[in-house]
Amino acid sequence: MEMLKYEIDAPVVAFSTKRAGGVGQGAYSSFNITHYCGDSAENVAANRALLCAELGIADERLILPLQTHGTEAVEIDGAFLALDAASRAQRLHSVDAIFTRERGVCIGVSTADCIPVLLYDEKSGAVAAIHAGWRGTVAGIVGKTMRIMKERYGTDFSSAKAVVAPGISLDSFEVGDEVYEAFREASFPMESIARRYGEKWHIDLPEANRLQLIAGGLSTENISLSGVCTFVSHDIFFSARRLGIKSGRIFNGIMIK
Repeated sequence: MEMLKYEIDAPVVAFSTKRAGGVGQGAYSSFNITHYCGDSAENVAANRALLCAELGIADERLILPLQTHGTEAVEIDGAFLALDAASRAQRLHSVDAIFTRERGVCIGVSTADCIPVLLYDEKSGAVAAIHAGWRGTVAGIVGKTMRIMKERYGTDFSSAKAVVAPGISLDSFEVGDEVYEAFREASFPMESIARRYGEKWHIDLPEANRLQLIAGGLSTENISLSGVCTFVSHDIFFSARRLGIKSGRIFNGIMIK
């Protein structure tokens, strides 16, 4: 399997999976571990096994929620890890951000044009994985997750680090007027995140989420942007706008060893 790795800190493993190196076929070719996008259960299980072997962890320590473009954030703690599979699935339903201080547990979110944000705070020993599509971005899922981590762990974001992983770029993310208005009504600086090409607006989702990280206390030098547009690089990373909804997903994971 292939992945894009991020150099955050020595104890941290952070990455985004690429399409190559798995067992999937067609629009799922070939590495997909997202279980709710239409891929076969057998292929998903085989690819999960490949990733767990790469990370050196058991399958039950690879955590992926069922995302619904909301703002629900869930902590992965000892109590969660003690749950049976059915209870875990129920707890992870309609969840778009997860965070933890557990060691040797890889948490992550799946994307295929939406923006994944990975967070690490050395002081509290916490990591987070956030799925920010345009709806989640407008609703402030990054800021909400940061506030929860600060309340729960005392996370100091002034020294925290973040990665804005591969997602759709400004040039590729054409939207209707209603999406533009949703961002404007949410008080985003439209002069910084929007551009009109002809009759259509385009929104800069990576920048919109970078601004939320800064508003939450991160310094600009501690935020890394992958610079990868999934729509353009659909041969390397999954893109739902290119391949359709019934296609594979990138897994954006982070783990403290």
